[in-house]
Amino acid sequence: MSYFRDSKRIVIKVGTSTLTHNTGHLNLRRIEKLVKVLSDIKNSGIRIVLVSSGAVSAGVAKVGFGKIPSSPEEKQAMAAIGQSELMKLYDKLFSDYGHTVAQMLLTKEVLTNPERRLSAENTFRRLLEMNCVPIVNENDPISTDELTKFGGNDILSAYVAQLCNADVLLNLSDVDGLYDSDPRKNPEAHLIERVDQIDELLCASAGGSGTERGTGGMIAKLKAAKMTTDCGIPMFILNGQDPEILYTLLDGGHVGTYFTADKSLRRAEENDD
Repeated sequence: MSYFRDSKRIVIKVGTSTLTHNTGHLNLRRIEKLVKVLSDIKNSGIRIVLVSSGAVSAGVAKVGFGKIPSSPEEKQAMAAIGQSELMKLYDKLFSDYGHTVAQMLLTKEVLTNPERRLSAENTFRRLLEMNCVPIVNENDPISTDELTKFGGNDILSAYVAQLCNADVLLNLSDVDGLYDSDPRKNPEAHLIERVDQIDELLCASAGGSGTERGTGGMIAKLKAAKMTTDCGIPMFILNGQDPEILYTLLDGGHVGTYFTADKSLRRAEENDD
């Protein structure tokens, strides 16, 4: 299969449950492995954009807060502290493999304002042309309502895929993909390898957040898949526990759940690669 191997631009979303231990602290070994794999994929000629959670956890670890924050003000404060820590870590790790990172913090209002949206699109395009790795997160310290919040990085990653006109969105989760029932409750649940249509019946099989550290869950991932596939961008849900799973896709194999899309729906790039 060539849907990944022939891609020029990909967006990878990695969630908090993938980036942290059960304690809430950052899983440094997994983050290092993720950066190594992404750097190798980038070396193959594919331009990548990383949508990364983990800022709140990084902030909690930095100040020794001792618990997952419960109030909006605490979460925003931890995100403000942790964002710089997370970027410092990504900058160091990607630099070790010869790549430069750039930070992009977005709010939903950027997308509803035509001028700001165009500016974001131009910035993403220029960063990729400069061979940088844009690392994206929601601007949590100032996102406070429905007008500014995306409602989680699953939805944010779908918007970013559109802004970048990506060839594919890879959603790294804490499960192997979409199942016909909750695999945590039903040991007989079967993995759905391919989805051609997202309907109400499919959504009914999804539940809430997989862990207390995550904010999305399968419903949010299905919404993200609907958003991207409607724009002609396919999406995968993959287990991010071992980032080397991405090599399977790079080598033409199939893992996780693949949401198909009609690529003729993608908008044309004036200055394509």
